[in-house]
Amino acid sequence: MTFHQQPQPGTPTPWAFPAPERAALGNGITVLHCHRPGQQLVAVDVLLDAPLAAEPEGLDGVASILARALSEGTDTLTAEEFAAELERAGATLDAHADHPCIRVSLEVPASRLARGLDLLAAALGSPALPEDEIERLVANRLDEIVHEQANPARRAAKALYASLFDAADRLSRPRGGSAETVKTIDRASVRAFYEGHVRPATTTVVVVGDLTGADLPALLESTLGGWKGAPAAPAAPAAPAAHAPVTGDDTGRVIIVDRPGAVQTQLLIGRIGPDRHDPAWAAQILGTYCLGGTLTSRLDRVLREEKGYTYGVRAFAQPLRSAADGSGRAMLAISGSVDTASTAPALADTWTILRTLAAEGLTDAEREEAVQFLVGVAPLKYETAGSVAGTLADQVEQYLADDFQAEVYRQLAELSTEAATEAVVNAFPPDRLVTVLVGDASAFADQVRELGIGEVTVIGA
Repeated sequence: MTFHQQPQPGTPTPWAFPAPERAALGNGITVLHCHRPGQQLVAVDVLLDAPLAAEPEGLDGVASILARALSEGTDTLTAEEFAAELERAGATLDAHADHPCIRVSLEVPASRLARGLDLLAAALGSPALPEDEIERLVANRLDEIVHEQANPARRAAKALYASLFDAADRLSRPRGGSAETVKTIDRASVRAFYEGHVRPATTTVVVVGDLTGADLPALLESTLGGWKGAPAAPAAPAAPAAHAPVTGDDTGRVIIVDRPGAVQTQLLIGRIGPDRHDPAWAAQILGTYCLGGTLTSRLDRVLREEKGYTYGVRAFAQPLRSAADGSGRAMLAISGSVDTASTAPALADTWTILRTLAAEGLTDAEREEAVQFLVGVAPLKYETAGSVAGTLADQVEQYLADDFQAEVYRQLAELSTEAATEAVVNAFPPDRLVTVLVGDASAFADQVRELGIGEVTVIGA
């Protein structure tokens, strides 16, 4: 038998997050583009300066309806014809509205990029917004709201945001609107929101993929450059406003969304923190990963592996709304579900983990494992053009420098255990967390009160 020589590992190739180039079109569109050889599926992300805070009073959800309606035909193509043209080009077009903006995403083969950009330009510059399609989208959204109310995770998020933010702040209310606001949306209100906020002068386009042989500036000018619109200043970021309606400050408290007979309890423990402009953001990523970023994190080691309360609990930080002056906000949270009988014990163990972390800190081994994963997996995470485009678009909508993500990875590799500990302890102080529980209040409310983690309020589902 002949044995072939075992392959040996090659020399590791240095990796850094791709750096984009910037340009501008004649109509005012800002362009970021990044050549990624071999990525034959080109990703195009468009950021429209139409934040949820700009929605008219009483019309929460109009931005979401507009985002969905952008692919429902143009001045020259019906909804069916537009979908067929996308299919012929091998392209997909998606859009969604979030607090910072409306984002439209196109993926198209490099060989058909011109046609994909033609269709994208038509969707942005001359959407039909047909009345029958608007009515259908409104009806669909009303159906979704019913399902969201029945979803424990979505219901917990709704209660947490309503508790943390003042009712006048758009962050306090569902992104897609409530049943009361959505049912008032019609074609006229969607068209008015489009005309008031969607224009090339305040739009940014991110293009990532194999651009070999493509004259991208000329291609963009001949497609998206033909979109005409009045110049306008970017929408001013809404001033952040957070409050604690129960205590008048950010003291810890518990909100139970009562669902009699529920066999599981959805946990969502959170507070408001600074966004990615904060100097400690990279250290917070590292510390939060050690707390609850993986199956080997502290939360999972205790709640899942040792106690068997849950299939998994995660800790995370999610930017909500950013501003160039650093006054943005992020949600810092711990999320998971447990069986009903384990609700109070799981909370007690969670608080023990947080207090022990504050008293003893992370270990060097935890820090090393987290760095190895977070930094080591980055080249795989950004293997596709879409993942790179998405992160570049995130940086734009959050007013970050083009090299922000690359700088975060550099910091992660160099951060000390002490820095990661300080950041995660500051992010999750045990006495300043709002806990939302969606489950059977009669089964655990009294036990939760005995934990002393905050005043307990029970509300209906």
